[in-house]
Amino acid sequence: MKDYHINIFYSDDDGEYIADIPDLKYCSASGETPEIALHEVLIAKTLWLEVAQAKGLTIPEPKYRPAIYQIGT
Repeated sequence: MKDYHINIFYSDDDGEYIADIPDLKYCSASGETPEIALHEVLIAKTLWLEVAQAKGLTIPEPKYRPAIYQIGT
């Protein structure tokens, strides 16, 4: 089974790292380090999926993949 893609980036506005899962609407978390942000978004993912399942909502398949750019080709 494929897992959900996770983006992690630093936000100057927030002064923290942000981790988000594009396939799960509004599923994101933040932390002082990339590792903390990742840990927190994995907790958020678990809760997001539990709530969706409990409410009988459709759980999206993992589809998002970032664009890959090659420089100099």
